[in-house]
Amino acid sequence: MLNAKHRLECCKARHHWTLERTNLCIGGGGIMVWGCFSLFGWVFIYEKGYQSSDMAVGSVLTKMKGVGYTNVAGEERIWDVADYVFPVQVGHWLSVDLLSYIPRVFSPCLCPTTHPPPPPQGHMTGKCLVNTTNMCEVLAWCPVEDDSNIPDPALLMSAENYTLFIKNTISFPAYGVTRCNLVEGIDNQYVKSCLYDPKTSPLCPIFRLGDLVQLSGFNFAAIAKGGAIGIIIDWTCNLDYDQSDCKPIYSFHGLYGNPNETDMARASVGYNFRYAKHYMEDTKEKRTLLKVFGIRFDIIVRSVARKFDIIPTLTAIGSGVGIFGVATVVCDLILLYLLPKREFYNNMKFKVTEMMEKERDLRRQHSKAATHDNTTW
Repeated sequence: MLNAKHRLECCKARHHWTLERTNLCIGGGGIMVWGCFSLFGWVFIYEKGYQSSDMAVGSVLTKMKGVGYTNVAGEERIWDVADYVFPVQVGHWLSVDLLSYIPRVFSPCLCPTTHPPPPPQGHMTGKCLVNTTNMCEVLAWCPVEDDSNIPDPALLMSAENYTLFIKNTISFPAYGVTRCNLVEGIDNQYVKSCLYDPKTSPLCPIFRLGDLVQLSGFNFAAIAKGGAIGIIIDWTCNLDYDQSDCKPIYSFHGLYGNPNETDMARASVGYNFRYAKHYMEDTKEKRTLLKVFGIRFDIIVRSVARKFDIIPTLTAIGSGVGIFGVATVVCDLILLYLLPKREFYNNMKFKVTEMMEKERDLRRQHSKAATHDNTTW
């Protein structure tokens, strides 16, 4: 009976020990699976931990084509690239609307006096004719500017069909790789006939302005009063493959101006600046002052190239292997301090140590006894 009861208790203990060992294996396996996922899924696949990286240096060249026609008060005029493109501005500026292009002469002028007075157009001479004409004399470019009547719609609405050619060259110094957005297959014949389309012609370097405005989320008639559009050229290259696979991806974003703006009374709507062209006529210096409204194109190049490198690979593997060593520690902490049967696991974990210590003590005693017997004999 005692032997049977003892066997039953031993079987129960073994059963509990098997369950605890199973829980331990499941917990440790889960941590190791998480470590494998972190190492191979996040570090290697997502973060490209087996590759080194380099940023590119490069340049951007642009060229615009298109001819516009205006007829203001019976005065006809042709506008080409030299008239409506202003590279002196930051980025690439296209003038779409003009306030006036009246020749002005630097001489004394009369300007109206109001309350409050208008911003000074020149130097006040102090001569006023308030009693008769309500005018004051200023030394300025005459006639003085009057920006109260802005053309609407814009004068150069035909700019929607103008085209912009972009040539971008980049270089990755660490890898000795140089690329241009005129990639393989973009030859003279293709450039003469292509027009950028995100689906059918994603590598064409020629862009229709109306399409740029639409892809950035704006309406051309609304942004003609002034705005900014960012053209992003993204070079994300994996140089473990052939260099011909390193190709640009274009995206377009509205940087200034709300395409849904309806409150035209809001302060400082749009974007404009003044530009003057000076010349001599009849020994007098004259200038044509232009207050232009238009679109500024900011071309932004983002680039990163990656390539296999043994040093970051070994570093990533070492970090991942270190995670596996945590499995034993975490499992012991959970089983010893958190589980309901932590006392049983504690006894089973350290029971082997106690038995080994008792066995070691018995061996020592037996050795001492054998030595004593030999000495006595």
